[in-house]
Order: sequence, then structure tokens, then C-alpha cells
Amino acid sequence: MSSDPPGYELPLRLFAAFRLLIDGLHDELARQGHPDVRPVHGFALQAVGPDGATAAEIGRRLGVSKQAAGKTIDSLERLGYVTREPDVQDSRRKVVRLTDRGRDCLARSAAIFDRLRDEWEAVLGRDRLRSFEDDLSRLTDARPLRVDVPGWLGHT
Repeated sequence: MSSDPPGYELPLRLFAAFRLLIDGLHDELARQGHPDVRPVHGFALQAVGPDGATAAEIGRRLGVSKQAAGKTIDSLERLGYVTREPDVQDSRRKVVRLTDRGRDCLARSAAIFDRLRDEWEAVLGRDRLRSFEDDLSRLTDARPLRVDVPGWLGHT
């Protein structure tokens, strides 16, 4: 009989590690003045990018519909993380841009993730963590990350 763990444990452990990092990030973001930011907001802020993007572009980058992206953008706008501005090249379109608050949230997130990674390195060791990251990169290749997890998990 094999002493290897059952195959179903791998995705559960990967998901648990993901949740540990994301929950740690959001706990710290709340302490640093961003209590209303949710995981989907962080992915959307990344999708907006430094040059801004339309709702359709954000939806494509996130792997969700333009309508789903629009709802997230509405939430981010209410919270003060983004603004919508007319597109100078096409007045029918709006470009979503990060506000100072949005840029602050992303900068703090990057610093917090660096600190969380350092905590993992302290537990696993530098070489093991780097090897783990390299292995994950090899396994996940260059496919874009889809963040439509709630819809995906509920798909029948």
C-alpha cells in the first residue's frame, strides 16, 4: 500500500495555501486602511493596470463577462479605488483608471505579499520555496489566470 497521500488532497492543499495567503493579505490590508477590499477587487485592480482599461478589457483579463466586470468596477468606484473617464479616442467608451487610493492599495498589497512570502521562506527554507515556485510555474505555464472562481465552482 502506498504511503503517498490520495490525489484529491493536492488541489485541496493548493487551495488552502492560496486562501492562507489571500486571507493574510486582506487581514493586513484592513489594518492598513483598506477594510472593504475583497479578493475580486484586487484581481480587478491588477486588470485595470497603470494605463487604465475598459470594462470589456477588464472582463477579458479576468475571464469574466463585461457585465460581471462592470459590477466589480461599480463597487470599486463606490469605494474610491477607480474612476471612469471618457476615452479620448472614442467618446462612447469609458476608461477605468486607478485613483490614488487604488494605487496605494496595490502598493501595500505588493509589500504585504513580499512579507507573506518571507514568512513561507522562513518555514520552508529559501531553496525549497524557490523550487516550489519554479515547479508551480512549470505546471501552470503562461495561461492567463481566470478569477471567475465562484461561477466556476458553481457550474453544473
